[in-house]
Amino acid sequence: MAGNSSAPGATVTSRALALLGAFDERHRRLTLTELAERAELPVPTAHRLVGELVAWGALARAQDGAYVVGRRLWDIGLLAPVQTGLRELASPYLHDLYGATLATVHLAVRDGAEVLYVDRLAGHASVPVVSSVGSRLPMHATGVGKVLLAHAPAEVQHAVLSDLARVTPYTVTQPGTLRRQLARVQRDGYATTTEEMSLGACSLAVPIRRGPDVVASLGLVLPSLKDRAKLVGALQVAARGIGRALG
Repeated sequence: MAGNSSAPGATVTSRALALLGAFDERHRRLTLTELAERAELPVPTAHRLVGELVAWGALARAQDGAYVVGRRLWDIGLLAPVQTGLRELASPYLHDLYGATLATVHLAVRDGAEVLYVDRLAGHASVPVVSSVGSRLPMHATGVGKVLLAHAPAEVQHAVLSDLARVTPYTVTQPGTLRRQLARVQRDGYATTTEEMSLGACSLAVPIRRGPDVVASLGLVLPSLKDRAKLVGALQVAARGIGRALG
């Protein structure tokens, strides 16, 4: 939700950004009234600005009248350095990993206290996967998230550990349990989840390092964690390749 976008000193730009900021992982389709409410704008103001955003391509109107994020915003988003450099350099390694495992492959970075999915290759197995490119998910419930959380600054860890939402019955919501898991991630070099983000799906993930710094995470989503050692090995080979490519 945007704050004070209807205040007298608010600029047209801040109001337009408030409308775009009304969309998130749980609000992908919004009516005009919902947009105005979430952006804290009068409906007539929202209507005028939304019309301009649609004309420019930042928003699009669906057949049922609801508004969705437009393709032009997505095209611009793909130009962000976190996307272009990492995605392009990692792409051949993601495809190699997919070819070796036929599992869903994820490339992710930390965005604040969430996981941002930068790239994804869909696997052959019918495993429920809730991520999509550009989506953000909780760090504590995903394999790539646990890797990034284990190497995140203390203040980020504290923020995440203080608000462990339950996504499925198997999501880890006890801070002590998660702290022990994060310590194992640092010790063993990989993270796992078992039905913590979606029922019927497990994940394995490893860090991608640029020098000493963990800059991203590479993960697989699978129906089970059998052949763990082999899969972790494949992940680590790909992660090292990406790390070398990043320089």
